Amino acid sequence: MAHPKRKTSTTRRDKRRTHYKAVAPTYSTCSNCGASVLYHRVCPECGYYKGKPAIEMEKVV
Repeated sequence: MAHPKRKTSTTRRDKRRTHYKAVAPTYSTCSNCGASVLYHRVCPECGYYKGKPAIEMEKVV
């Protein structure tokens, strides 16, 4: 296994890590009820995914 001969400076270490950027998740609207939904996820309001029922939701009275 390779071993470093010298300590990596903080500047050099931080330069290596600059490509990462935190981004907010992208939302879309549900095709069934119009609620905001994360991409590739079942709608938490109605339980539909891609226009088809994916999970059974409980009815609140």
